[in-house]
Amino acid sequence: MSDPIGEGGTDPIPEPWRRGFAVVIPALDEAPVIPDLIRELRATFERHGLEGEVILIDDGSTDGTAALAEREGKGWPEFRVLRHRTNLGKTEAIMTAARASNREVLVVFDADLQHSPESIPDFLRKIASGWDVVCARKIGAYDKAVVSTVYNRLSRRIFRVPVSDLNSMKAFRRSILDEIHLRHDWHRFFVVLAHARGYRVTEMDVELHPRRAGVSKYSGAWRVLVGVVDLLSVWFLLLFSRKPLLLFGTLGAILIVLGALIGAAAVYLRVVHALGFRPLLDFVVLLESVGFTLLGFGLLAEMVAHLREEVEELRRSLRS
Repeated sequence: MSDPIGEGGTDPIPEPWRRGFAVVIPALDEAPVIPDLIRELRATFERHGLEGEVILIDDGSTDGTAALAEREGKGWPEFRVLRHRTNLGKTEAIMTAARASNREVLVVFDADLQHSPESIPDFLRKIASGWDVVCARKIGAYDKAVVSTVYNRLSRRIFRVPVSDLNSMKAFRRSILDEIHLRHDWHRFFVVLAHARGYRVTEMDVELHPRRAGVSKYSGAWRVLVGVVDLLSVWFLLLFSRKPLLLFGTLGAILIVLGALIGAAAVYLRVVHALGFRPLLDFVVLLESVGFTLLGFGLLAEMVAHLREEVEELRRSLRS
């Protein structure tokens, strides 16, 4: 659902939200843009009276990104640099920041400054108005527009999420991460998983600026293939993780019934027409074996899903 309220607005940010947020900045070899990034972030915070945290996660950079960021951010108490010894990925960077912060809202902001820090207050206004997740809808030229458009349209059609861009700047309530598990590279599906849990999701227009320096870290045909495979994984998780017998039991039952029908035909041919065909019998045995195996696997998976629900319910009760 798109909502124009707060887009480019000048309404004051409610007091709890002026300090109850953390800007999360995953960074990999972004030294050329770090000085501009920190300078513009500080200017935005001062201009709007923001008192939130800024957490830059150096994700295994080899160009001195972390050291430069610490030097540029010196004297800013709310600015921190966290380091990964090796490149773990954007999802892991976001989770590292979430574990290090106790602020209620996280704003994921790319280090390349393709989005302006001036959009941060608008995201906070949206969250303050009651939304759980706010996504950026990129406005402007985009060098990966074709791939992004296909990917987002496919995701919207499969998952029915009410936003146009799943993998852009976003703000969300930190508590959402307590309910969903993000695997490697699954930051792209955070909105999908949150929406499936019933959280309120919206979007707002955010101008996209050209990258000032450095190169994109998320490009190449391999990433497209990985993205499609991950999309199928999330689809399977959301569709069958809570009712696995729906998949495995249905497939197993189809194979069992098919094997029985072919077996009956084989018996008829043997008894009535004295025709024997050994490969047909082997095929029947194969169908029945695989069918009962799938059915048994589905029953075991149902027990695992039931235990998972009990564990999640226990986690929720312990947090409350």
